[in-house]
Amino acid sequence: MWAGRALHAALSRAPRGSRAQSALAQLRDILEEELESIRGAGTWKSERVIRSSQGPHIHVDGAPGGIINFCANNYLGLSSHPEVIQAGLQTLKEFGAGLSSVRFICGTQSIHKDLEAKIARFHQREDAILYPSCFDANAGLFEVLLTPEDAVLSDELNHASIIDGIRLCKAHKYRYRHLDMADLEAKLQEAQKHRLRLVATDGAFSMDGDIAPLQKICHLASQYGALVFVDESHATGFLGATGRGTDELLGVMDQVTIINSTLGKALGGASGGYTTGPGALVSLLRQRSRPYLFSNSLPPASVGCASKALDLLMESNAIVQSIAAKTLRFRSQMEAAGFTISGANHPICPVMLGDARLALNMADDMLKRGIFVIGFSYPVVPKGQARIRVQISAVHSVEDIDRCVEAFVEVGRLHGALP
Repeated sequence: MWAGRALHAALSRAPRGSRAQSALAQLRDILEEELESIRGAGTWKSERVIRSSQGPHIHVDGAPGGIINFCANNYLGLSSHPEVIQAGLQTLKEFGAGLSSVRFICGTQSIHKDLEAKIARFHQREDAILYPSCFDANAGLFEVLLTPEDAVLSDELNHASIIDGIRLCKAHKYRYRHLDMADLEAKLQEAQKHRLRLVATDGAFSMDGDIAPLQKICHLASQYGALVFVDESHATGFLGATGRGTDELLGVMDQVTIINSTLGKALGGASGGYTTGPGALVSLLRQRSRPYLFSNSLPPASVGCASKALDLLMESNAIVQSIAAKTLRFRSQMEAAGFTISGANHPICPVMLGDARLALNMADDMLKRGIFVIGFSYPVVPKGQARIRVQISAVHSVEDIDRCVEAFVEVGRLHGALP
């Protein structure tokens, strides 16, 4: 407190211009101290610069030659698919670069309505609404749907966007232990006094590669009169027999009330998100959802790319089958080498290392060997659970996968992560 009073007194005596400069200097000191603490903890996140289109093989600044990319959410390899690119170009020419407006003023085109209808058909739901991102879809849902009379029950490891969206609503908030159905049931029993009860979960958890037990969640929801919301960002397009997601994979498509997902991962890799579910809910979101009402409409090129990606997915499930086999190959070889891989048969394959600096240094050395992977540490994952997250794509070749495993073994031995 003494330091605060002294600073205030010094600033009050100084001329206005010098006070502003002193405040700026103080801000710089605070920011630099915080940045240095991140560097010191070994959790600094650098952004590598790519000089090519997204794909299994890319060019990265500072890395000689071609690099095999194992850290993109490009699950189906559609971000560089020629038909997807052509669809984006054609839509750009026909409908322009953007709408310069929000949807309800003059920012809705026929392509937006067509894509929303296609998304609803794909998920076998009544209607859908587009957002600039799935983060926005999650930010815009809970505040509109839930009131102080209601309750939301959220898995403790849900994506940050779900957590932030829930914070915005005035409903009573319950957090259950990750994938713990006994704890969820206890929370549902406690929440019976509220009007609506909504269980919110990721379908597939992006940091751990594990899948929500939707059959059990839906059973408990039915037993206690609750609704179910699932974020399918890391499932849409490649989980389930036809890529509909975890609800198809686990046979509960008719029991999940609301789905939010993204167009920025498996479905073309551009941008955009959506909510799909009951028609009345979608209509209410169009009237009251703040990210929808106050954000420009999705750019036409992104709409065109996503629409073509959905067409390709609905025409054939060959890509879906390809990624499953390649995921199994990577996981089995890495485990045989002595690594611990989190999750269950998901293309997200977290190589668990524990130490943040070890994960960072190993990822840097992997790049030197032509493999692009990223280390994850606190605050993205809990302290002590640092990892390198490897992501398999349908367009990786068998040779790509084998080369990645070989590099991990070399680097793991170099850093003492393997005997």
